[in-house]
Amino acid sequence: MFERSRLKPVVLAAACGALVLTAGCGGGSGGAKDTAYVARDVDTLYAAARERLDTGRTKQAAALFDEVERQHPYSPWARRAQLMSAFSYYAARDYNKAIQSAQRFLSIHPGNKDAPYAYYLISMCYYEQISDVTRDQKTTEQAKAALTDIIRRYPTTQYAADARLKLDLVNDHLAGKEMTVGRNYQQRGKWLAATLRFRAVVDNFQTTSHAPEALFRLVECYLSLGVPEEAQKAAAVLENNYPNSKWYERAYKLMDKNAPDFIAA
Repeated sequence: MFERSRLKPVVLAAACGALVLTAGCGGGSGGAKDTAYVARDVDTLYAAARERLDTGRTKQAAALFDEVERQHPYSPWARRAQLMSAFSYYAARDYNKAIQSAQRFLSIHPGNKDAPYAYYLISMCYYEQISDVTRDQKTTEQAKAALTDIIRRYPTTQYAADARLKLDLVNDHLAGKEMTVGRNYQQRGKWLAATLRFRAVVDNFQTTSHAPEALFRLVECYLSLGVPEEAQKAAAVLENNYPNSKWYERAYKLMDKNAPDFIAA
C-alpha cells in the first residue's frame, strides 16, 4: 500500500494555507466549545474551525466548516468553508466525505479559481487509498481517472505537474496487478489466460517498469503454447527495447534452448 507520508502533496497543503490566509479572520477562539448547532456569527464560527484545524482536531474542524456554510450560506465565507471542510476531512482520512465536500463545491462553483484545487483534492483522496496489487484495483482506476482529468482540464497548473508524476506510479501499480494475475495463471498452466494479461501490460503500460518482464513472460507462454513464431516476436521486441536487461538475456537463452531455428543468425 502506498504510504501517506510519502504522498502528502505539498501543493495541497500550500493551497489549504492560501485559503486560510485569504479568509483574513482576526482573533482566535481556542476556548470555544464544539457546539456546532449553536448559532454564532460567521467570524467566530470560521475562527473556531480554523483553530481546530491548526491544532490537529481535523474532524471537529470539518464539522465547524460545514456549519459555516449551513448557518451563513450567502456569506463569502461559505465558499471558503466548503473547500476547507473538504481539506479537513482529507486530513482526517475521511476520504468519502472529503470527496463529497469537494464535489459539492464544484457543483456550486464550477468556474471558480479554486476549482483546480478541488479536483486535485478528489484525486488525492483516491490516490491515498490505493491498495496492494493483490486486491481489487477499483480505487486505483478511480485515482487514474481523477489524475487524468486534472491533466486534461488544467495542463499548465502545479496540480497537473504533480498529477503527471503520480499517474506514472498509478500506471505502474495497475501493471503490477496485471503481472500478478498473469503469473498466477502461468503457474497453473493457463497459458492463454496468462498471455492475455501480459499482453495487456505490453499494450497499455509499456512505459512502466513491468514491460520487460511482461515480454519475457510472453516468450515463456508462447513457447508453452507451441507457437514459437509469436515467442520470437516478443523476444525481438524485448531485444529492440531492452537489450541490456536481464529479461532479454533470459529470453534469448530460452529461445536458444527451445526454438533455436527462430533465433536470427
